[in-house]
Amino acid sequence: MTALLPETGGGAAEDKAPLLPRTVVLVGLMGAGKSAIGRRLATRLHLPFRDADTEIEAAAGCTIAEIFARDGEPVFRSVERRIITRLLKDEPVHILATGGGAFMDPDTRAAIRQYGLSVWLRAELDVLVARTARRTHRPILNQGDPRAILGRLMEQRYPVYAEADLTVVSDERPPDVTVELVIDALEAHFGVQLPHRQPRGGRTAKADAPKADAP
Repeated sequence: MTALLPETGGGAAEDKAPLLPRTVVLVGLMGAGKSAIGRRLATRLHLPFRDADTEIEAAAGCTIAEIFARDGEPVFRSVERRIITRLLKDEPVHILATGGGAFMDPDTRAAIRQYGLSVWLRAELDVLVARTARRTHRPILNQGDPRAILGRLMEQRYPVYAEADLTVVSDERPPDVTVELVIDALEAHFGVQLPHRQPRGGRTAKADAPKADAP
């Protein structure tokens, strides 16, 4: 089904209607690659990229860690909910990376379901631990052993993440491979053709494509 479209360098074609009918919202635990994959995906699809955490910090005038320390998580989740809903309702179609706890909030999840398309980047524990090592800006991981904390978060959050419209595995392979899998899933879901990157030796095998059925 998928047609290989050449990369474009800009021009009038990019001024037409977006390739996707809805904003793509990347969800998953910290370390799943939401920002890294989101930026690459946005570039590939010629769409804007937004990071919810960055937008929250810009609106609050301080870091997320400072919001947690000063106001607590309930206040942060309220701000997060408002920012994500605004991005989904008021911004043109884009790629949106969300924080690890955003999709856990029922109202935020409902807004994403109403205005966007959620894609869960599902990563195993070893991958998450390796990707979050040596980073101290994550308040939750600063409260104890990171592996144990991530393991508990997986137990709590993965059943909820599973409610996402699409699931794509994020593993040790290069980010561009994961981007290809997300594009495959979006094509299958929306029934559209999207730009693919032609890697050396040919396209990623279709057998590697993720299951794209909506839950």
